[in-house]
Amino acid sequence: MLQNMTDVIFASFKWEYFYSLHKSIELMLPEFEDVRTAFRRYSDKDLKLAKMLFDTMRRPRLTKMGIALTRASLFLHLPVTSIIKKTLFRQFCGGISLTEAGKTAKSLIDYNVHVILDYGTESKEEELDFDKTRNNLIDAIQYASKNAIPFVSIKISGVGRFALLEKKHNNEILDKRELQEWDRVKGRVTTICSAAARYKVMVLIDAEETWIQEPVNVLADDMMARFNITEPLIYNTFQMYSKGSLDFLENSLERATKAGYIIGAKLVRGAYMEKERKRALKFNYPDPIQNTKQNTDEDFDFAVEFCLKNIDKVGLFVGTHNEISCLKAIKRMTELNIPRGHNHIFFSQLYGMSDNISFNLAQEGYNVAKYLPYGPVEEVIPYLMRRAEENTSVAGQTNRELLLINRELQRRRQKTFH
Repeated sequence: MLQNMTDVIFASFKWEYFYSLHKSIELMLPEFEDVRTAFRRYSDKDLKLAKMLFDTMRRPRLTKMGIALTRASLFLHLPVTSIIKKTLFRQFCGGISLTEAGKTAKSLIDYNVHVILDYGTESKEEELDFDKTRNNLIDAIQYASKNAIPFVSIKISGVGRFALLEKKHNNEILDKRELQEWDRVKGRVTTICSAAARYKVMVLIDAEETWIQEPVNVLADDMMARFNITEPLIYNTFQMYSKGSLDFLENSLERATKAGYIIGAKLVRGAYMEKERKRALKFNYPDPIQNTKQNTDEDFDFAVEFCLKNIDKVGLFVGTHNEISCLKAIKRMTELNIPRGHNHIFFSQLYGMSDNISFNLAQEGYNVAKYLPYGPVEEVIPYLMRRAEENTSVAGQTNRELLLINRELQRRRQKTFH
Protein backbone atom coordinates (compact mmCIF):
# COMPACT_ATOMS: atom_id res chain seq x y z
CA MET A 1 0.00 0.00 0.00
CA LEU A 2 1.18 3.84 -0.05
CA GLN A 3 3.91 5.06 2.50
CA ASN A 4 4.91 8.06 4.66
CA MET A 5 7.47 10.72 4.02
CA THR A 6 10.85 10.66 5.75
CA ASP A 7 10.15 10.78 9.48
CA VAL A 8 12.35 13.77 10.14
CA ILE A 9 10.39 15.85 7.62
CA PHE A 10 7.04 14.88 9.08
CA ALA A 11 8.29 15.40 12.63
CA SER A 12 9.63 18.89 12.08
CA PHE A 13 7.32 20.22 9.35
CA LYS A 14 10.03 22.72 8.46
CA TRP A 15 8.89 24.89 5.62
CA GLU A 16 12.51 25.99 5.23
CA TYR A 17 13.37 22.51 4.02
CA PHE A 18 10.84 22.61 1.23
CA TYR A 19 11.82 26.17 0.37
CA SER A 20 15.47 25.18 0.00
CA LEU A 21 14.47 22.13 -2.03
CA HIS A 22 12.38 24.26 -4.39
CA LYS A 23 15.19 26.79 -4.68
CA SER A 24 17.83 24.18 -5.43
CA ILE A 25 15.67 22.58 -8.12
CA GLU A 26 15.06 26.02 -9.65
CA LEU A 27 11.77 24.92 -11.19
CA MET A 28 8.15 25.90 -10.78
CA LEU A 29 6.99 23.02 -8.62
CA PRO A 30 3.61 22.27 -7.04
CA GLU A 31 3.11 23.89 -3.66
CA PHE A 32 2.26 21.05 -1.30
CA GLU A 33 1.68 23.54 1.51
CA ASP A 34 -1.26 25.10 -0.36
CA VAL A 35 -4.08 23.93 1.94
CA ARG A 36 -6.73 25.99 0.18
CA THR A 37 -6.26 23.96 -2.99
CA ALA A 38 -5.85 20.72 -1.07
CA PHE A 39 -9.14 20.94 0.82
CA ARG A 40 -11.37 23.15 -1.30
CA ARG A 41 -13.81 20.30 -1.96
CA TYR A 42 -14.25 19.70 1.80
CA SER A 43 -16.98 21.34 3.83
CA ASP A 44 -16.15 22.49 7.35
CA LYS A 45 -17.99 19.41 8.61
CA ASP A 46 -15.86 17.13 6.42
CA LEU A 47 -12.66 18.73 7.66
CA LYS A 48 -13.66 18.40 11.29
CA LEU A 49 -14.46 14.71 10.78
CA ALA A 50 -11.06 14.17 9.14
CA LYS A 51 -9.39 16.00 12.02
CA MET A 52 -11.14 13.78 14.57
CA LEU A 53 -10.18 10.57 12.72
CA PHE A 54 -6.53 11.44 12.23
CA ASP A 55 -6.27 12.71 15.79
CA THR A 56 -7.58 9.33 16.97
CA MET A 57 -5.29 7.36 14.67
CA ARG A 58 -2.19 9.03 16.02
CA ARG A 59 -2.98 7.49 19.41
CA PRO A 60 -2.02 3.79 19.12
CA ARG A 61 -3.76 2.58 22.28
CA LEU A 62 -7.00 4.34 21.46
CA THR A 63 -6.94 3.04 17.88
CA LYS A 64 -6.23 -0.55 18.93
CA MET A 65 -9.05 -0.36 21.46
CA GLY A 66 -11.44 0.96 18.82
CA ILE A 67 -10.47 -1.77 16.35
CA ALA A 68 -10.89 -4.47 18.99
CA LEU A 69 -14.30 -3.13 20.00
CA THR A 70 -15.38 -2.95 16.36
CA ARG A 71 -14.36 -6.55 15.69
CA ALA A 72 -16.09 -7.74 18.86
CA SER A 73 -19.24 -5.82 17.96
CA LEU A 74 -19.30 -7.34 14.49
CA PHE A 75 -18.81 -10.82 15.93
CA LEU A 76 -21.73 -10.22 18.28
CA HIS A 77 -23.80 -8.74 15.43
CA LEU A 78 -24.16 -5.40 17.19
CA PRO A 79 -25.34 -2.46 15.03
CA VAL A 80 -22.03 -0.65 14.44
CA THR A 81 -22.02 -0.42 10.65
CA SER A 82 -23.94 2.87 10.67
CA ILE A 83 -21.28 4.42 12.92
CA ILE A 84 -18.48 3.13 10.69
CA LYS A 85 -20.22 4.43 7.58
CA LYS A 86 -20.43 7.93 9.05
CA THR A 87 -16.76 7.99 10.12
CA LEU A 88 -13.98 5.79 8.66
CA PHE A 89 -16.02 4.74 5.64
CA ARG A 90 -16.96 8.31 4.76
CA GLN A 91 -13.31 9.43 4.96
CA PHE A 92 -11.63 6.56 3.10
CA CYS A 93 -14.28 5.02 0.81
CA GLY A 94 -16.24 6.20 -2.19
CA GLY A 95 -19.60 4.58 -1.45
CA ILE A 96 -21.42 1.32 -0.85
CA SER A 97 -22.09 0.75 -4.55
CA LEU A 98 -20.58 1.42 -7.94
CA THR A 99 -23.13 4.19 -8.49
CA GLU A 100 -22.14 5.94 -5.25
CA ALA A 101 -18.45 5.55 -6.10
CA GLY A 102 -19.21 7.08 -9.48
CA LYS A 103 -20.72 10.14 -7.84
CA THR A 104 -17.60 10.53 -5.71
CA ALA A 105 -15.46 10.17 -8.83
CA LYS A 106 -17.43 12.93 -10.55
CA SER A 107 -16.92 15.23 -7.57
CA LEU A 108 -13.16 14.74 -7.91
CA ILE A 109 -12.91 15.13 -11.67
CA ASP A 110 -14.13 18.71 -11.26
CA TYR A 111 -10.62 19.32 -9.83
CA ASN A 112 -8.85 17.26 -12.52
CA VAL A 113 -8.37 14.36 -10.07
CA HIS A 114 -9.26 10.92 -11.43
CA VAL A 115 -9.91 7.71 -9.51
CA ILE A 116 -9.02 4.04 -9.45
CA LEU A 117 -12.16 2.03 -8.77
CA ASP A 118 -11.28 -0.52 -6.10
CA TYR A 119 -13.97 -3.05 -5.24
CA GLY A 120 -12.88 -3.28 -1.63
CA THR A 121 -13.98 -6.72 -0.47
CA GLU A 122 -11.36 -9.06 1.00
CA SER A 123 -10.82 -12.47 2.61
CA LYS A 124 -13.08 -14.58 0.39
CA GLU A 125 -12.57 -18.32 -0.07
CA GLU A 126 -15.49 -19.68 -2.10
CA GLU A 127 -15.77 -20.10 -5.86
CA LEU A 128 -19.12 -18.31 -5.94
CA ASP A 129 -17.52 -15.31 -4.21
CA PHE A 130 -14.65 -15.29 -6.72
CA ASP A 131 -17.12 -15.35 -9.61
CA LYS A 132 -19.08 -12.54 -7.99
CA THR A 133 -15.91 -10.46 -7.67
CA ARG A 134 -15.06 -11.10 -11.32
CA ASN A 135 -18.53 -9.94 -12.37
CA ASN A 136 -18.32 -6.86 -10.14
CA LEU A 137 -14.97 -5.96 -11.68
CA ILE A 138 -16.32 -6.30 -15.21
CA ASP A 139 -19.23 -4.06 -14.22
CA ALA A 140 -16.70 -1.57 -12.83
CA ILE A 141 -14.71 -1.64 -16.08
CA GLN A 142 -17.82 -0.97 -18.16
CA TYR A 143 -18.88 1.82 -15.80
CA ALA A 144 -15.38 3.32 -15.86
CA SER A 145 -15.37 3.36 -19.65
CA LYS A 146 -18.65 5.27 -19.78
CA ASN A 147 -17.59 7.78 -17.12
CA ALA A 148 -14.00 8.64 -18.10
CA ILE A 149 -12.51 6.74 -15.16
CA PRO A 150 -9.03 5.54 -16.17
CA PHE A 151 -8.32 2.66 -13.75
CA VAL A 152 -9.80 -0.36 -12.03
CA SER A 153 -7.84 -2.23 -9.36
CA ILE A 154 -7.88 -6.00 -8.81
CA LYS A 155 -6.37 -8.40 -6.30
CA ILE A 156 -5.61 -11.90 -7.55
CA SER A 157 -6.46 -13.20 -4.07
CA GLY A 158 -9.91 -11.72 -4.70
CA VAL A 159 -10.52 -14.14 -7.56
CA GLY A 160 -8.58 -17.15 -6.28
CA ARG A 161 -8.02 -19.03 -3.04
CA PHE A 162 -5.07 -17.82 -0.96
CA ALA A 163 -3.88 -21.35 -0.13
CA LEU A 164 -3.88 -22.26 -3.82
CA LEU A 165 -1.75 -19.23 -4.65
CA GLU A 166 0.64 -20.22 -1.88
CA LYS A 167 1.04 -23.72 -3.35
CA LYS A 168 1.69 -22.22 -6.78
CA HIS A 169 4.26 -19.85 -5.28
CA ASN A 170 6.09 -22.77 -3.66
CA ASN A 171 5.97 -24.82 -6.87
CA GLU A 172 4.08 -27.59 -5.11
CA ILE A 173 2.40 -30.22 -7.25
CA LEU A 174 -1.32 -29.54 -7.67
CA ASP A 175 -3.81 -32.37 -7.75
CA LYS A 176 -6.46 -32.63 -10.48
CA ARG A 177 -9.02 -30.59 -8.55
CA GLU A 178 -6.47 -27.86 -7.80
CA LEU A 179 -5.35 -27.74 -11.44
CA GLN A 180 -8.94 -27.13 -12.45
CA GLU A 181 -9.24 -24.51 -9.76
CA TRP A 182 -6.12 -22.75 -11.03
CA ASP A 183 -7.51 -22.78 -14.56
CA ARG A 184 -10.59 -20.99 -13.23
CA VAL A 185 -8.39 -18.35 -11.58
CA LYS A 186 -6.56 -17.74 -14.84
CA GLY A 187 -9.89 -17.65 -16.66
CA ARG A 188 -11.28 -14.98 -14.34
CA VAL A 189 -8.18 -12.81 -14.67
CA THR A 190 -8.18 -13.19 -18.46
CA THR A 191 -11.87 -12.29 -18.67
CA ILE A 192 -11.31 -9.17 -16.56
CA CYS A 193 -8.29 -8.03 -18.58
CA SER A 194 -10.03 -8.80 -21.88
CA ALA A 195 -12.89 -6.55 -20.82
CA ALA A 196 -10.38 -3.85 -19.84
CA ALA A 197 -8.74 -4.04 -23.28
CA ARG A 198 -12.11 -3.93 -25.02
CA TYR A 199 -13.26 -0.87 -23.06
CA LYS A 200 -9.82 0.82 -22.90
CA VAL A 201 -9.68 0.90 -19.11
CA MET A 202 -6.37 0.31 -17.32
CA VAL A 203 -6.11 -2.47 -14.73
CA LEU A 204 -3.84 -2.28 -11.69
CA ILE A 205 -2.98 -5.73 -10.36
CA ASP A 206 -2.26 -5.24 -6.67
CA ALA A 207 0.75 -6.75 -4.92
CA GLU A 208 0.18 -9.51 -2.40
CA GLU A 209 2.18 -11.05 0.44
CA THR A 210 5.59 -12.28 -0.74
CA TRP A 211 4.69 -15.90 -0.10
CA ILE A 212 1.98 -15.82 -2.79
CA GLN A 213 3.50 -13.19 -5.11
CA GLU A 214 5.08 -15.43 -7.75
CA PRO A 215 1.82 -16.64 -9.37
CA VAL A 216 0.58 -13.04 -9.27
CA ASN A 217 3.68 -11.95 -11.20
CA VAL A 218 3.23 -14.76 -13.72
CA LEU A 219 -0.38 -13.80 -14.35
CA ALA A 220 0.51 -10.11 -14.59
CA ASP A 221 3.27 -10.82 -17.12
CA ASP A 222 0.94 -13.01 -19.18
CA MET A 223 -1.73 -10.31 -19.24
CA MET A 224 0.75 -7.56 -20.15
CA ALA A 225 2.20 -9.67 -22.96
CA ARG A 226 -1.30 -10.19 -24.32
CA PHE A 227 -2.86 -6.74 -23.90
CA ASN A 228 -0.02 -4.17 -23.68
CA ILE A 229 1.12 -4.30 -27.29
CA THR A 230 0.54 -0.65 -28.20
CA GLU A 231 -0.28 0.97 -24.85
CA PRO A 232 0.00 0.17 -21.13
CA LEU A 233 -3.37 -1.27 -20.08
CA ILE A 234 -2.32 -3.88 -17.50
CA TYR A 235 -0.04 -2.91 -14.61
CA ASN A 236 1.83 -5.10 -12.15
CA THR A 237 2.73 -3.72 -8.72
CA PHE A 238 6.34 -3.47 -7.53
CA GLN A 239 6.72 -3.12 -3.75
CA MET A 240 10.07 -1.42 -3.30
CA TYR A 241 10.37 -2.32 0.39
CA SER A 242 10.85 -5.89 -0.78
CA LYS A 243 14.41 -7.01 -1.49
CA GLY A 244 14.90 -7.76 -5.16
CA SER A 245 12.03 -5.61 -6.43
CA LEU A 246 14.34 -3.29 -8.32
CA ASP A 247 16.01 -6.20 -10.13
CA PHE A 248 12.58 -7.64 -10.88
CA LEU A 249 11.47 -4.34 -12.40
CA GLU A 250 14.53 -4.17 -14.63
CA ASN A 251 14.13 -7.82 -15.67
CA SER A 252 10.43 -7.23 -16.39
CA LEU A 253 11.27 -4.44 -18.81
CA GLU A 254 13.97 -6.54 -20.46
CA ARG A 255 11.52 -9.42 -21.01
CA ALA A 256 8.85 -7.06 -22.31
CA THR A 257 11.24 -5.38 -24.74
CA LYS A 258 12.34 -8.72 -26.17
CA ALA A 259 8.75 -9.93 -26.48
CA GLY A 260 7.46 -6.66 -27.93
CA TYR A 261 5.09 -5.32 -25.31
CA ILE A 262 4.94 -2.40 -22.87
CA ILE A 263 5.10 -2.99 -19.14
CA GLY A 264 2.79 -1.29 -16.67
CA ALA A 265 4.70 -0.53 -13.48
CA LYS A 266 2.79 0.53 -10.40
CA LEU A 267 5.48 1.58 -7.93
CA VAL A 268 4.75 1.60 -4.20
CA ARG A 269 6.85 1.31 -1.10
CA GLY A 270 4.79 -1.55 0.34
CA ALA A 271 1.87 -2.60 2.51
CA TYR A 272 2.64 -5.73 4.51
CA MET A 273 5.90 -5.00 6.33
CA GLU A 274 4.95 -6.06 9.86
CA LYS A 275 3.19 -9.20 8.65
CA GLU A 276 6.14 -10.12 6.44
CA ARG A 277 8.71 -9.75 9.21
CA LYS A 278 6.63 -11.67 11.74
CA ARG A 279 6.20 -14.56 9.32
CA ALA A 280 9.90 -14.64 8.41
CA LEU A 281 10.75 -14.79 12.11
CA LYS A 282 8.14 -17.45 12.82
CA PHE A 283 9.26 -19.77 10.01
CA ASN A 284 12.95 -18.91 10.27
CA TYR A 285 13.66 -17.69 6.75
CA PRO A 286 15.45 -14.50 5.62
CA ASP A 287 13.48 -11.30 6.12
CA PRO A 288 12.23 -10.27 2.64
CA ILE A 289 11.94 -6.61 3.66
CA GLN A 290 14.67 -4.01 3.12
CA ASN A 291 16.97 -3.51 6.11
CA THR A 292 16.23 0.21 6.44
CA LYS A 293 13.64 2.71 5.29
CA GLN A 294 16.43 4.58 3.52
CA ASN A 295 17.06 1.51 1.35
CA THR A 296 13.39 1.47 0.41
CA ASP A 297 13.33 5.20 -0.33
CA GLU A 298 16.43 4.95 -2.51
CA ASP A 299 15.08 1.98 -4.48
CA PHE A 300 11.71 3.68 -4.95
CA ASP A 301 13.26 6.85 -6.32
CA PHE A 302 15.67 4.88 -8.52
CA ALA A 303 12.75 2.83 -9.86
CA VAL A 304 10.90 6.04 -10.79
CA GLU A 305 14.06 7.31 -12.50
CA PHE A 306 14.47 4.01 -14.37
CA CYS A 307 10.89 4.12 -15.64
CA LEU A 308 11.08 7.77 -16.66
CA LYS A 309 14.21 7.08 -18.72
CA ASN A 310 12.30 4.31 -20.50
CA ILE A 311 8.93 6.02 -20.59
CA ASP A 312 8.18 5.03 -24.20
CA LYS A 313 8.29 1.38 -23.08
CA VAL A 314 6.75 1.80 -19.61
CA GLY A 315 3.45 2.89 -18.15
CA LEU A 316 4.47 4.48 -14.83
CA PHE A 317 2.14 4.70 -11.84
CA VAL A 318 3.80 6.58 -8.95
CA GLY A 319 1.89 5.44 -5.88
CA THR A 320 3.20 7.38 -2.91
CA HIS A 321 2.33 9.78 -0.09
CA ASN A 322 5.97 10.86 0.04
CA GLU A 323 6.29 14.51 -0.93
CA ILE A 324 10.03 14.26 -1.56
CA SER A 325 9.58 11.40 -4.03
CA CYS A 326 6.89 13.34 -5.89
CA LEU A 327 9.12 16.41 -6.15
CA LYS A 328 12.03 14.31 -7.40
CA ALA A 329 9.82 12.65 -10.00
CA ILE A 330 8.47 15.89 -11.46
CA LYS A 331 11.96 17.41 -11.39
CA ARG A 332 13.23 14.52 -13.52
CA MET A 333 10.23 14.79 -15.84
CA THR A 334 11.18 18.40 -16.53
CA GLU A 335 14.86 17.58 -16.99
CA LEU A 336 13.96 14.76 -19.42
CA ASN A 337 11.50 17.02 -21.30
CA ILE A 338 8.56 14.77 -20.44
CA PRO A 339 5.26 16.69 -20.59
CA ARG A 340 3.34 17.04 -17.33
CA GLY A 341 0.29 15.31 -18.76
CA HIS A 342 2.16 12.44 -20.45
CA ASN A 343 -0.34 9.61 -20.83
CA HIS A 344 2.15 7.01 -19.53
CA ILE A 345 2.52 8.72 -16.13
CA PHE A 346 0.10 8.91 -13.21
CA PHE A 347 0.63 9.96 -9.61
CA SER A 348 -1.64 8.43 -6.98
CA GLN A 349 -2.60 8.65 -3.33
CA LEU A 350 -5.30 6.97 -1.28
CA TYR A 351 -8.73 8.59 -1.13
CA GLY A 352 -9.00 10.57 2.09
CA MET A 353 -5.26 11.08 2.49
CA SER A 354 -2.50 13.37 1.18
CA ASP A 355 -4.91 15.68 -0.61
CA ASN A 356 -2.21 18.35 -0.47
CA ILE A 357 -0.21 16.24 -2.94
CA SER A 358 -3.08 15.06 -5.14
CA PHE A 359 -4.93 18.32 -5.69
CA ASN A 360 -1.87 20.51 -6.04
CA LEU A 361 -0.31 18.14 -8.59
CA ALA A 362 -3.59 18.02 -10.51
CA GLN A 363 -3.85 21.79 -10.51
CA GLU A 364 -0.41 21.97 -12.13
CA GLY A 365 -1.46 19.62 -14.94
CA TYR A 366 -0.06 16.28 -13.81
CA ASN A 367 -2.13 13.11 -14.14
CA VAL A 368 -3.47 12.18 -10.70
CA ALA A 369 -5.76 9.35 -9.59
CA LYS A 370 -7.07 8.57 -6.12
CA TYR A 371 -7.47 4.96 -4.98
CA LEU A 372 -11.22 4.78 -4.33
CA PRO A 373 -12.44 1.68 -2.45
CA TYR A 374 -16.17 0.97 -2.53
CA GLY A 375 -18.57 -1.79 -1.53
CA PRO A 376 -20.96 -2.79 1.26
CA VAL A 377 -19.76 -1.41 4.59
CA GLU A 378 -19.53 -4.81 6.28
CA GLU A 379 -17.40 -6.16 3.42
CA VAL A 380 -15.06 -3.17 3.30
CA ILE A 381 -14.43 -3.20 7.07
CA PRO A 382 -11.21 -5.31 6.76
CA TYR A 383 -9.81 -2.59 4.49
CA LEU A 384 -10.86 0.14 6.92
CA MET A 385 -9.30 -1.68 9.88
CA ARG A 386 -6.04 -1.99 7.96
CA ARG A 387 -6.21 1.69 7.02
CA ALA A 388 -6.57 2.64 10.71
CA GLU A 389 -3.75 0.30 11.78
CA GLU A 390 -1.37 1.56 9.09
CA ASN A 391 -2.05 5.20 9.93
CA THR A 392 -1.39 4.45 13.58
CA SER A 393 1.95 2.80 12.79
CA VAL A 394 3.00 5.71 10.55
CA ALA A 395 2.85 8.54 13.04
CA GLY A 396 4.54 11.06 10.76
CA GLN A 397 1.89 10.66 8.06
CA THR A 398 -0.94 11.10 10.54
CA ASN A 399 0.67 14.15 12.10
CA ARG A 400 1.22 15.64 8.67
CA GLU A 401 -2.46 15.22 7.82
CA LEU A 402 -3.45 16.88 11.09
CA LEU A 403 -1.09 19.80 10.58
CA LEU A 404 -2.52 20.58 7.14
CA ILE A 405 -6.15 20.16 8.24
CA ASN A 406 -5.60 22.50 11.17
CA ARG A 407 -4.01 25.06 8.87
CA GLU A 408 -7.01 25.02 6.57
CA LEU A 409 -9.48 25.28 9.44
CA GLN A 410 -7.51 28.23 10.79
CA ARG A 411 -7.42 29.86 7.35
CA ARG A 412 -11.21 29.54 7.06
CA ARG A 413 -11.76 30.98 10.52
CA GLN A 414 -9.56 33.96 9.71
CA LYS A 415 -11.36 34.47 6.40
CA THR A 416 -14.74 34.43 8.15
CA PHE A 417 -13.48 36.84 10.83
CA HIS A 418 -12.24 39.32 8.26
